[in-house]
Amino acid sequence: MKKLIILFAILLACSPVSQDEASKTFVTIGTGGVTGVYYPTGGAISRMLNKKAKEYGIKATVESTAGSVYNINAVLSGDLEFGVAQSDRQFQAYNGLAEWEGKGPQKDLRAVFSIHPESITLIASAASGVSKVSDLKGKRVNIGNPGSGQLQNSKDVLEAAGVALKDIHAEQVKAVEAPGLLQDEKIDAFFYTVGHPAGNIKEATSGRIKVNIVPISGAGIDKLLLKYSYYAGSTIPKEFYPNATNAGDVQSIGVKATFVASNNLDEKIVYAITKEVFENLEEFKKLHPAYSVLTHENMLQGLSAPIHKGALKYYREAGLVKFIDPELIK
Repeated sequence: MKKLIILFAILLACSPVSQDEASKTFVTIGTGGVTGVYYPTGGAISRMLNKKAKEYGIKATVESTAGSVYNINAVLSGDLEFGVAQSDRQFQAYNGLAEWEGKGPQKDLRAVFSIHPESITLIASAASGVSKVSDLKGKRVNIGNPGSGQLQNSKDVLEAAGVALKDIHAEQVKAVEAPGLLQDEKIDAFFYTVGHPAGNIKEATSGRIKVNIVPISGAGIDKLLLKYSYYAGSTIPKEFYPNATNAGDVQSIGVKATFVASNNLDEKIVYAITKEVFENLEEFKKLHPAYSVLTHENMLQGLSAPIHKGALKYYREAGLVKFIDPELIK
């Protein structure tokens, strides 16, 4: 019996791969935690591409990752073909800032398009008494895991509000873990940069511990908006989180989620994925409420790395180049 099993295993290993599968190019899209918007975004894009697998000869898969910084680095190293990354992280990587300061400008990074807006979201337990960012002093706060986009956003907001890292008890766990920690009273608050509505914010606002969404506003935040062009004002609708203690919509600031690739990625692959998303935009928008505001025009805004030549080919064909910053066409 054992010999038969071994023989079967050998035959299975030696069986030829179908010609159809062998001829396909496989690409992976790096996203984020499964409760955020990055993961379903990657899933939606991969499904659109896979519907045309026979036409393009491309098969896409999705990988849940640590987030923006990881995705950019993996795209540049060739471990991922595409990645979803915050617009501020795209800017920092291309210009050699923040995590890339020691490595220098990442000039092989390319933008494909931008997607949904993302608000820097601060959730605090009602019992903590946190009603503004400066109230975080002395509190236990999750500021985001290393490799995520929200980590730098948290630091920027805290600094703008006059709160130093030494003033808080900082935790750096993944966003997916934060709601549970808040409900278990192990932290008082957490930051998460995400498109809304988001699963883990719903989780955080629906437990035993009552929570509120803290406004990110004030004179210091206004200065932050002037300092960094990739930040913009945003609003978090109350209707998305009815169990939060807030009386109405919450004012915040945010960035945009962007789709990135390496300059070394085959032009045909990038052209195919860009065409499918843009020509099926109405279908794409139905897949998540965060996509409802998308237009062809605003999907070409919030970018700071040059446009990939494959995407640019499609934009020229579709007459969309007029919406692109001329400095990004190289």
